[in-house]
Amino acid sequence: MAEDRELQALLRLTAWLSPAFPIGSFAYSGGLERAVADGLVGDAEMLRRWLETLTGSGSVWNDAVLLAESHRGHGNGDRLAELAELAAALAGSRERHQETLLLGEAFLTAAQAWPGDVFGRLPKKTVYPVAVGAITGAHGIQLEKALVAFLHAYLSQAVSAGIRLGVAGQKDGVGILAGLEEHVIDIAARAARSDLDDLGSATVQADIAGLRHETQQTRLFRS
Repeated sequence: MAEDRELQALLRLTAWLSPAFPIGSFAYSGGLERAVADGLVGDAEMLRRWLETLTGSGSVWNDAVLLAESHRGHGNGDRLAELAELAAALAGSRERHQETLLLGEAFLTAAQAWPGDVFGRLPKKTVYPVAVGAITGAHGIQLEKALVAFLHAYLSQAVSAGIRLGVAGQKDGVGILAGLEEHVIDIAARAARSDLDDLGSATVQADIAGLRHETQQTRLFRS
């Protein structure tokens, strides 16, 4: 039944983008740790603005565009290889490159609990958004729902990192997630209509923070 298939898709999406899914995303801050150390993010409101900017016009926006392209091209191995190569090239720092590749590898390893032909079409080194896009597309999960879940998973992890870095409390973190709901829906809708011409970012401070984290001596996170 169609309703059963929709519920099955929801269960899979919830599992794949749950904090409990074993990909190790808790170990990364995406440069946030350096931003906190440099005073660019110092409280809950600054954290909210930082995350809003990254998802709307930064590296996370690019990830959403790449996820959408991979979702649409999940049946074409050559296309997926091109997207994986492009996505890796867009990584702005060594740690960002390492992060997206390791998360992609871990995601594909864990997702093999749900067998499918798509695994044979993906290159051995596949960045995280391409992996998520290809897998969700192959399992018939609606694109906009996949994007919403992907963006929410990113925000949840980033808020958790902010809490551990001491710039927000748990109540603040919940408030950030609630306050960004409409933003997430808007970005997901934009990304669902996007193509590769929409790639691009304007978050220079965040990119520099990612680079500067590589030389940070005291750290909680790998990026």
